[in-house]
Amino acid sequence: MATVRVLQGLRLPKGIQFLRRCFASESTELPVSECRLHRLESGPPLTATLTRTDALHYHREMFVIREMEREGKDLYRQKKIRGFFHASIGQEACSVGMEASIRRDDPLITAYRSHGWTYTRGVPVREILAELMGKATGCSKGKGGSMHTYGPNFYGGNGIVGAQVPLGAGIAFALKYKGLDNICVALYGDGAANQGQVFEGYNMAALWKLPVIFVCENNNYGMGTSAERASASTDYWTRGDFIPGLKVDGMDVVTVREATKWAADYCRSGNGPLVMELDTYRYEGHSMSDPGVSYRSREEIKEVKKERDPIDTFKEKIIAAGLVTKEELQAAESEVGKEIEEAIKFAENSPVPDEKELYTTVYCDSDGLPVRGCDPFTWGVHRPRAAQAGGTS
Repeated sequence: MATVRVLQGLRLPKGIQFLRRCFASESTELPVSECRLHRLESGPPLTATLTRTDALHYHREMFVIREMEREGKDLYRQKKIRGFFHASIGQEACSVGMEASIRRDDPLITAYRSHGWTYTRGVPVREILAELMGKATGCSKGKGGSMHTYGPNFYGGNGIVGAQVPLGAGIAFALKYKGLDNICVALYGDGAANQGQVFEGYNMAALWKLPVIFVCENNNYGMGTSAERASASTDYWTRGDFIPGLKVDGMDVVTVREATKWAADYCRSGNGPLVMELDTYRYEGHSMSDPGVSYRSREEIKEVKKERDPIDTFKEKIIAAGLVTKEELQAAESEVGKEIEEAIKFAENSPVPDEKELYTTVYCDSDGLPVRGCDPFTWGVHRPRAAQAGGTS
């Protein structure tokens, strides 16, 4: 390790920078932020092993999400994206860390700040951007837009505040009913935490011991209202009352990974639901119509970026641990930039959906059923996508 630190302090010519990689560690032990517990005797570990491969992967995934959101904001300003746009810049460790500890076949459902979750669920950036632009090549065929993105085992992208929580409980019920060993992750924000339907979902999940992790992404502000002004209790991890909970540093990707692994094992073992609060922060406004500085100071945002930024702090840790070099991370970021540029071109050049697309996939498998249009005089014929595409999609 001492050799690695010495090499990192040298300005090596490009021709021999490979020496750094030769001496790079393949794994290291990192401290993990302690989680606060509710109705639990023990929780996630306080140390974790991080491999070089995982370090590079987590950095890349978080950087992809941040750059995708930044470019999305620019496209919105150019009026190439219409409607709503809720950026998750600053919250990248939540989706990347959680995805690292659940299975691909574990269903996940979230609210409308969903672009990062859509990506970590496996949807390519170009399909996400195409959907934001309302193009036929988008992940929802251009019919969903920013708030209604979907993918494999990803149930959205939901526009009704808090509505995805009881839906998540329903998905977990289906898993248990079918005898599957999957868990469901149901996410919501601090702004939705006071919704009555959230507590109804808690109650049913606890009664039936459903395999669901209820995750509150607490980014400190519900629209323009701080959590302290909106909630009599901001201890969101305890608000399941009879449901165990834990509070997690949502700005540390490794801490999120370890907490999620522990929570997933807990729920998968038949213990019933769990409430997890991810303490995170959004740098941008609630949506593009919100400048984000009328209810908080610019100094507050700068301080969080300086002290807790999930990407910058992670880069510092993995470089200091000798897992990667600064040059490697810079090269990865440059590559991501090029990929996103290509994704933007793909989305811009994609066609808009055909009007007939309005009448597809309204129902599960009802072929030929009449579907009313926007007025009583306009009707179409429903076609399941598989039938319309010859059964190939």
